[in-house]
Amino acid sequence: MVAVWLAATNPTMETYLQFVEARLSAEIEKMDQSGPRRDRDLIKAVFRAQGPKLVEGVVRPNTIRNNWGLLSLFETNVLDQPVLVLGVAGQFVPLRGVEEATVKVGRLAF
Repeated sequence: MVAVWLAATNPTMETYLQFVEARLSAEIEKMDQSGPRRDRDLIKAVFRAQGPKLVEGVVRPNTIRNNWGLLSLFETNVLDQPVLVLGVAGQFVPLRGVEEATVKVGRLAF
């Protein structure tokens, strides 16, 4: 029964891309508060408008999904930064490089 549930909740490439976009959005929300509020609001607005295109254009073509039925391992290479994320039970567990890649991809938006 557990195996059936794991197989049914095995994350897809689409849910992985949503996870990446959410992580980028969260990092942008936490960005340095010392700058002018107007500038921060502009950066957030630009990311909201361009974030999906950025993820689709940079992350998707550089990601390999190793699907093992019950779980998936997502390997992404973004700007020479290797990222390894385990997807299991509808959740994502960053294993390596997520923080570094998030910063690099976030900088591309600006």
